[in-house]
Amino acid sequence: MAHRLRPVELDFAASAPLRLVFAAQVAAPPEAVYAALAHDVAGWSRWFTGVARSAPTRGGKGREVRLTGGTRFTETVLAAEPDAHYAYRVDTTNAPGLRALLEDWRLTPAGGGTRLRWTFAADGPAPFRFLLTLARPGLGRAFRESARALDRRLAKT
Repeated sequence: MAHRLRPVELDFAASAPLRLVFAAQVAAPPEAVYAALAHDVAGWSRWFTGVARSAPTRGGKGREVRLTGGTRFTETVLAAEPDAHYAYRVDTTNAPGLRALLEDWRLTPAGGGTRLRWTFAADGPAPFRFLLTLARPGLGRAFRESARALDRRLAKT
């Protein structure tokens, strides 16, 4: 059963009780990376580890995401700054324990490519936050693998 999360805004990326921040460099330029994040939402399942299905909703102002394990999210896009910033919050999910979640993607030109920074900002009860802290290495590995897969995908286009 899906439950509604607390609606947070962009400042939650800096103030969340749990913040996991990961960075990677990709060869693709910021405009290509941004297009993959914000315009090709359905394509996330082809490069982001764990995403089984993703679709834009509400004319691009929202997203529906299903993970390979069956977790589902409905999301609201909070930032869509071309070639620089893409962020969304989770509005509803079937994941237990989660009270609030925001994902913030920052893109910075780096040489001929892009420095990609992903902030995973969450709130939940102490045991939930503890488990997410334990999951940090796995989330970091998934992020790095996903960044490499995105880079390969963008190199083909």
